[in-house]
Amino acid sequence: MASGPLDTAGAHQEGDRTGIAGAPGTPGAYSIGKVAGIEISIHYTWLFAVALIAWSLAAGYYPADIPGLGVFTYWVIGIVSAVLLFASVLAHELMHSLVARTRGIRVDSITLFIFGGISNLASEPTAPGDEFFISVVGPISSFVLAAIFGMVAVALPQPGVAGAVAGYLAVVNLLLGIFNLIPGFPLDGGRVFRSLVWGVTGSLRRATLVASYSGQGFGWLLILGGLLRLLGGDIFGGLWIAFIGWFLNSAAESVRQDQSLDESLRGVAVSKLMDVSPGEATTNMSVQDFVFQEADLAAAIRVMGQKGLHQLPVVEDGGGDGAEGGHLRGLISREGVVRFLQCRQELRV
Repeated sequence: MASGPLDTAGAHQEGDRTGIAGAPGTPGAYSIGKVAGIEISIHYTWLFAVALIAWSLAAGYYPADIPGLGVFTYWVIGIVSAVLLFASVLAHELMHSLVARTRGIRVDSITLFIFGGISNLASEPTAPGDEFFISVVGPISSFVLAAIFGMVAVALPQPGVAGAVAGYLAVVNLLLGIFNLIPGFPLDGGRVFRSLVWGVTGSLRRATLVASYSGQGFGWLLILGGLLRLLGGDIFGGLWIAFIGWFLNSAAESVRQDQSLDESLRGVAVSKLMDVSPGEATTNMSVQDFVFQEADLAAAIRVMGQKGLHQLPVVEDGGGDGAEGGHLRGLISREGVVRFLQCRQELRV
């Protein structure tokens, strides 16, 4: 199905440490500008998604829907449709980001990649209500877009190129909205599910465990469904569905591992692991590339992941804006954190 590459359009992540395309420092992601002050990036895999969608539309969908046009025309329509589809995904992610801002959560960037889009939030929501509203607005925006494109398609003369494109976008946005309501973490529906479990149990840890296992279960179902389609002769569709299932399974497991890492590092002061004789900080570092001495290791490793850094200057809070007015006290590194975790594991602490 042509909409396949967008099946995870609603995923968003906090404090990226998973290596999923999305963090500003992720290799292969390139900034194309800002919308509402939010950096928009495109990962190189986005080009493969556009090419796949355009090919499927030009080779099969549009020739069947509006026959009699030339090959070049079908390709132009296919490419335009693919770009408009990703524009719909961007609108979906912008709604996540804008609602997150109203809830006091900083949004670092939005990245479009082969499976859709990811909003990179600087931190986890602090309340189940925040998680619910940030997550549910994504599918709602897809349904609104489906309704708009549907009305446009009905208003335009049929058969016709513009009406066919609008009809396609209406159907795909509807499917995206439905798919993202499935309680498979880290899809929007999985995050809505986590917010409900969180609200009932009062425990983010328990809610994350339940939602991540639900997401992995859904991922395995997709893998199984893909293999069955593969055995049935649908090689491309089967492989694609199985690959989406693998992605969801891996992402859900990564979230659970991130939570375990946070629990191991929370409460451990960065001053215990920092190098007290570091080199000087580079002049192009912003205040957001620093961490305060009073912070814990969970906060430090989160900043490293968000900024793609291997080392982080530690400053003493001088009472100014951000790191301004503070004094450099040392340097924390990923290698030091890894050694600390290995030591704790060996000592079973």
